[in-house]
Amino acid sequence: MKKIAVSKKELGEYEEVFRALAHASRRHIIVCLSQKGGPMLGGEIAEQLSCSWPTTTGHLHTLEKAGLVTVRKQGREQIYELNRNRLKIVETWIDLVS
Repeated sequence: MKKIAVSKKELGEYEEVFRALAHASRRHIIVCLSQKGGPMLGGEIAEQLSCSWPTTTGHLHTLEKAGLVTVRKQGREQIYELNRNRLKIVETWIDLVS
């Protein structure tokens, strides 16, 4: 049997991304950002979800920590954008297992 070489760092990155994507609301945020095609205000994202603002910010923080979204402040607003490069790790994992 051929030994597959996947580093512990790569396995950790897969774990971090898939853990962030494990929750339906976080996947919904990814879809919203993807379909928007550009940055969204935190309030715009919250309007798309059926959860409270503190819950929404928790989900956004999880996605940011996993590197799936970036956030920048503009005055009092938080602006979120999908990190498509980081999302490619899902494609990489699919290629690995298919």
